[in-house]
Amino acid sequence: MPVTYKKLFHLMIDKGISNATLMEQAGFSANIITRLKRDNYLSLETIEKICKTLHCGVDDVLEFYDDPRKG
Repeated sequence: MPVTYKKLFHLMIDKGISNATLMEQAGFSANIITRLKRDNYLSLETIEKICKTLHCGVDDVLEFYDDPRKG
């Protein structure tokens, strides 16, 4: 099932956190930001780091959706 991280980027805007700040505080590379922007797979460990950094839950960061191409 595909995933989107649009909720994360909205949350970052609401909290005034830049990509660079999130990378620094969560302790991951620019590659992770690229993967987020492309809605690519992230490990649960990375998602946990994001949630701890932003003091939020997984449902505030990502959302699953149905892929209309499959079915």
